[in-house]
Amino acid sequence: MSNEIVRLIDKCLSNDEIAIQTLVNRFRSQVFQLCYRFLGQHHDAEDAVQETFTRVVRSLSTWNRERDFEPWLMTIAANRCRTLLSKRQRKPIHQPIHESDVNDLRPVQTQQAEWLQEELTRSLGQLKTEWRQAFLLFHQQQYSYQEIADEMGCSLGTVKTWVHRARKQLISTLQKREAV
Repeated sequence: MSNEIVRLIDKCLSNDEIAIQTLVNRFRSQVFQLCYRFLGQHHDAEDAVQETFTRVVRSLSTWNRERDFEPWLMTIAANRCRTLLSKRQRKPIHQPIHESDVNDLRPVQTQQAEWLQEELTRSLGQLKTEWRQAFLLFHQQQYSYQEIADEMGCSLGTVKTWVHRARKQLISTLQKREAV
């Protein structure tokens, strides 16, 4: 991990507002991408990002300096998304249908891409937690298998198995839904 990040975190621990904003700005895009993949909705992802950084700043003193900061941050973001998903599943959403929804004139390709993204997000939500986390860290965050194993506290072989099983189940689920 870079000394720059450690110095930045030290400043954050001293309640330096500029350092906190710098930390948020540095990792916001990556955290948003992860949250959006989990949640599938822009406003939910924005909420999760805000809550993630609030929790991170509040918990910085518990971060283990012997480990990389970014995987710790992304784990907090993933856990926040899981919590939001479980709340969403417990509370049914009733939304009125608007005329604009019925008369949607967007190009078919855009609609198909959005539909596929929604199906992928739903399918990711059905994976076992460990499988999903390993899959997202590998494919979205481009972590190596070893980095994932270190972050998740399991063996290299276990991570490879989880990513493989997640991939296999995603393909199967998407085929059943005729998404691929």
